[in-house]
Amino acid sequence: MEDKVVIYGRPGCPFTDKALAAYGERAKYINVQSDSEKLQEMLILSEGVRKVPVIVEGGNVTIGYGGT
Repeated sequence: MEDKVVIYGRPGCPFTDKALAAYGERAKYINVQSDSEKLQEMLILSEGVRKVPVIVEGGNVTIGYGGT
């Protein structure tokens, strides 16, 4: 079984949508627009960069999405 991939994003972001589609069932989506605590969590992971999506996969953090 493959590990879950956490995707921090916001509704209406085409890059978040593409990342969610690419990772499919593996993706756990966190809406940072509606959850300020999760937004703060994302900002810690991204070292303050306010860009979505932030993708956490196997301990690696990727800011933005350009395809898999």
